[in-house]
Amino acid sequence: MSLDFSMDTPSGPRVTIAGRERDYFSGTGYLGLHNHPAVQQAAVDAIRRYGMATGTSRGGYGEHILYAELEAEARAFFAAEAVLYFPSGYMNALLLAQGLRERYERIFIDDAAHFSLCDGARAATKPIHAFAHLDAQSLAEALRREMQPGERALLLSDGVFPISGEIAPVPEYRAVLADYPGSWIALDDAHGAGAIGPNGRGTLDYHGITAPDCLAGATLSKALGGYGGIIPASVAVIDELQRNARVYVGASPPPLPAAAASRTALALARAQPELRARLADNVRRVRDGLRAQGWDLADSPVPVVCLRARPGLDLGKIKAALFERDICIAHVTTYSSTPPGGALRIAVFATHAPEQIERLLDGFRKVG
Repeated sequence: MSLDFSMDTPSGPRVTIAGRERDYFSGTGYLGLHNHPAVQQAAVDAIRRYGMATGTSRGGYGEHILYAELEAEARAFFAAEAVLYFPSGYMNALLLAQGLRERYERIFIDDAAHFSLCDGARAATKPIHAFAHLDAQSLAEALRREMQPGERALLLSDGVFPISGEIAPVPEYRAVLADYPGSWIALDDAHGAGAIGPNGRGTLDYHGITAPDCLAGATLSKALGGYGGIIPASVAVIDELQRNARVYVGASPPPLPAAAASRTALALARAQPELRARLADNVRRVRDGLRAQGWDLADSPVPVVCLRARPGLDLGKIKAALFERDICIAHVTTYSSTPPGGALRIAVFATHAPEQIERLLDGFRKVG
């Protein structure tokens, strides 16, 4: 394995990679909580007091006070009656598709959806139909073509797409699904939760949607600086997910230090809305600065800034030239939601200093 891009410091706005300090505009640490001292200390205290894990699945002796405390904090953050906490956000779609299986007959999925959504859809063993990326009209056509009288649909999509940074048009999807009573929308909101919306709760919060038939699973490992998946919902829905999703009862729960760190990170995110304000300000600075240089960028609050391929530009060379200037961004060619021709992906953090953003923009002026 090559060590050319190995990090040997905590993740944050400034890291050491391959032996040199560099400005880090990659990854997903949007609120800057991954290496927060309180988050680190919570994990240290937990492993000293409780060890790594309960050694059994959730339920009975697999329950633990740290899981209860984390779930209480998550209910407060997401303003939810109940939450489900599980080992990885990658399992969101699997839990939702399996857990809600009694409530729908067919799955409709955005054709640029994350791998986890595709895997989760297949595991549900229901008919799956794709619709064009972010296209409510394509969804409507697929529904008319495939749905039988009385059937209900489950729509699966990313909330915020991980490379393109686009936000799912959930209100448009809801309008289309209104013709199919009993249908559901389920989002993987890994890159939205903690980062967008007036309360930082993600895509549904951003759209102002609180409908019980719209669910969004989050991950704590991105903006929120912890680890594990979270689904906020009503008590009835959470009970149903626990009963019907085999993966929840069959998988080992998250390590106890991860639960303790996640609880603390959620508490910090809830108590310090200024983190989201700083993130929003930094996102505006980056987007405005790159737009002034001729990049076509939407006016969006999403901290994933996607620079699409253009004729005459070698994106790989730009990424390499910035790395030589000690600026780390990602060049992506094959990940889900990558635009045709690839893209440069810039991740903006609340903890990026103004001078770091200026170095990033200056770097693009010189090598872009």
